[in-house]
Order: sequence, then C-alpha cells, then structure tokens
Amino acid sequence: MVMGMATKKYTVTLPEELAEEIRAEVGPGGFSRYVTAAIERHRERERLHEFVEWLEAEHGPVTAEEAAKAEAERLSIQQELAARKARAVPDRKTS
Repeated sequence: MVMGMATKKYTVTLPEELAEEIRAEVGPGGFSRYVTAAIERHRERERLHEFVEWLEAEHGPVTAEEAAKAEAERLSIQQELAARKARAVPDRKTS
C-alpha cells in the first residue's frame, strides 16, 4: 500500500452480502485498507499481464513444457517455504 498518500472519501456501492463479509473479516476501520489493497493487487496483476504480453510478443508464447517446468518450480518453492515456516514455529508441547 502506498504510505503517506493523501486520502479522499468516496461513496462506493457494493453488494450488501459482500460488504458485510469484508467488514466481518477486517473489523472496524479496516474496510478502506482492504479495498485499497484489493485495488493495488488488481493493478499489479494488470501490469503483470501487460509484461507477459510484451514478453510473448518478443519471445513467442510459453510452451506447455515451459509452463509445466515453471509450475514444478513454483510448487517446489512453495513446499520449501512451508517447511521453513514449520521449522520456525516453536514446538509448544516442549515449552
């Protein structure tokens, strides 16, 4: 989130059920932060899509083999991060 940025209040219309789910998740005062973070994530994804389009225009589309290799690498990294996180959590049974 961009820190130190001036803010302005707006009225936004959302489906009631969605708005209430968000409010329940974020608690009092967190709604604006949640919406801001969602918009920032959306913008990041849009920039990533533009970058991928540019890369594919320069180098051709990603092949099925390249996509499979990237997915395997992503899963390996995800597993390693989960293992590190598990090792970092102190064992509460021995304390």
